[in-house]
Amino acid sequence: MDGNYDAIVIGGGHNGLVAAAYLAKRGAKVCVCEARDIVGGAAVSEQPFGPQYTVSSLSYVVSLLPRDIIEDLDLVEHGYHVYPQGPYFAPRADGRALRMHDDANARHDAIAAFSAADATAYEDWQEWLAELASVLGPLVERIPPKLGSHRIADLFGQASLLKTVRHLNVRSAVDATKIMTASIADLVEERFESDAMRGLLAVSGCIGTWAGPRSAGTAYVMLHHHIGESIEGQTGAWGFAQGGMGGVTQALARSARAFGATIRTGSRVERINVADGSAIGVTLANGDELRAPTIITTAHPTISFLRLIDPVELPPEFLSDIKRWKSRSGTVKINLAVDRLPTFTAHPDFDPQVHGGTIVLAESLDSIEGAYQDAVTGTAAREPFADVCIPSVFDETLAPPGEHIVSMFTQWVPHTWSAEPDADGLAAYADRVIARMEAVAPGFTSSIKHRQVIGPHEMEHEYGLVGGSIFHGEMTPHQLFHGRPAAGFADLRTPIRGLYQAGSATHGGGGVTGIPGRNVVRQIRADRRWRRRR
Repeated sequence: MDGNYDAIVIGGGHNGLVAAAYLAKRGAKVCVCEARDIVGGAAVSEQPFGPQYTVSSLSYVVSLLPRDIIEDLDLVEHGYHVYPQGPYFAPRADGRALRMHDDANARHDAIAAFSAADATAYEDWQEWLAELASVLGPLVERIPPKLGSHRIADLFGQASLLKTVRHLNVRSAVDATKIMTASIADLVEERFESDAMRGLLAVSGCIGTWAGPRSAGTAYVMLHHHIGESIEGQTGAWGFAQGGMGGVTQALARSARAFGATIRTGSRVERINVADGSAIGVTLANGDELRAPTIITTAHPTISFLRLIDPVELPPEFLSDIKRWKSRSGTVKINLAVDRLPTFTAHPDFDPQVHGGTIVLAESLDSIEGAYQDAVTGTAAREPFADVCIPSVFDETLAPPGEHIVSMFTQWVPHTWSAEPDADGLAAYADRVIARMEAVAPGFTSSIKHRQVIGPHEMEHEYGLVGGSIFHGEMTPHQLFHGRPAAGFADLRTPIRGLYQAGSATHGGGGVTGIPGRNVVRQIRADRRWRRRR
C-alpha cells in the first residue's frame, strides 16, 4: 500500500472519522489508523452475546452532534438515523416514580406530587438554564483563543471571544461564573426541596465524572449535557442511534470512504515520527511506515504525547501539563440481554415514553454523594446510581423478537481499578446495580439472559480510555476551554509543527459531538492559508 498521504488520522473514533471525512471531502489523501479491528472508539456497537444481540458497548445516546456535521457529511444517506428518546423516569424504592413528561402540564403535576414548590421552581430552572445555554453554548463550537498571549493573531482571537459573549449582562455574567465553578448541589439545593427532584437533577452533573454532586465544577457538567439545544442548527433532542452507537460511527466511516479516505483497522500506531520539529509520519506496530506532513491524533493525551512521541521533542511545560492531566473515573457500563421488558411497580404497563426514556436510579442527592465517597475511600459504591436505557424499545434490530437490550451506565467504583482491577468486586458491584433495578421492577433479575460488565480497567486497556474516563479527562473548571488539555494548546495545535489534536480531551469534546474533528480541519486550513500569505 502506498505510504504517502496528505494527512494521517490516529484513531477511528467519531472525531477521527469526522476529521477524515472533512479532509477527504476537500480532496486530501487521508488515512485513518485504528488500533482495534472495528472503528468507533467509545461509540461502537458490538455483539458480546452473539450475532442476535447488538449492544452499544460504552457510549449509549446521541445528544450533541451538530446538524451541520450531519448534513455536510451526508450521514443520513450513509445510514444515520436517530430515534427520539423519551423523558426521564425515576422509579423509587417506595413504589412511586418521578416522571418528567414532555408535556409541561403533566410534568408540573408529576413534580407537584412530590413538592408543589418544586413544580413551580422547575419551570424557572428551565428558563434559567436556557438563557445560560444560549450564551455559553456557542463557545462549545468555537476554537478557543490563546488567552494571555500578546501576539497580534491571538489578540484578534481574544477580541472575537468578546463578540461571542456579547449578550452577557451583569446578572448573566455572575450566573455564568457560578455555573462554571459551583457544584450541582449548590444549584439544586437552593431551588428544590424534595429528594426526588434533587436526586434526578444531580445525576446529570456527575455522569461520567470523578466528582460527587457536592464537588465544585459539577454544575457545568450538568449544563454541558443540556447545551446542545443552543448550538445553531441543533435540535437539542437526545436519541438512540439505529444499530446502536456504532450506527453513528459506521455512517461516518462510510462517509469518509465515499469522499476517498482510507481506513485501516487493526493498525495500531507505535510512534509519531518527528524531524526538525515537524511531524513527518507514523510507524505502525507491524513496522509499516506511513508518511504525511499533517498528523491528527484523537487518542487520549497520555497516549498521544507520553507514549507515541519522544519526550525530547516536546517542551517541558507542555509535558508537565500533560503529566498532570486528570483522567480519573469510576464508571462501570453494564449491558444486559433480557427476555422481557421490566415491569415497574410505579408504572406496570408498557409505555414507550417510560421504557424508551432514561430510567434514573437515584433516591436522593445525598445517596449519590454517598456513592462517590465510598469510591473515594477505596470501596465500590454500596448504593450505586445508574442511567438505564432500553434502545430496543425503538430499534428492533438489536435483539430477537420479544427480547431487549438494557444499557446501564453506573457509578462509582474506585478509580484505581483502571490500573488494578478487582474482578470479584466489580461483579459484586454489578449485582448491587441490578438489585436496585429489581427493587423498583420486581422480576427484572430473572429476565436477564446475558450480562456484560465493563469496568475502568477494560475501558482503559481495550478502548483506550485512560483512567476509564469517557471524556478523555475530567471536565473540571481548570480542564475546560483554554485549559483543555494544556496551556497555549487548546486551539487543536501541538508544539510539533504539522501535528494536531482532536480527541475528546480537546475543547468541544465530552460526548459524541464531532466538534473537535470538524474544528481541527478548520484550524489546519487556517494555518495553510497563513503560511501561503507569509
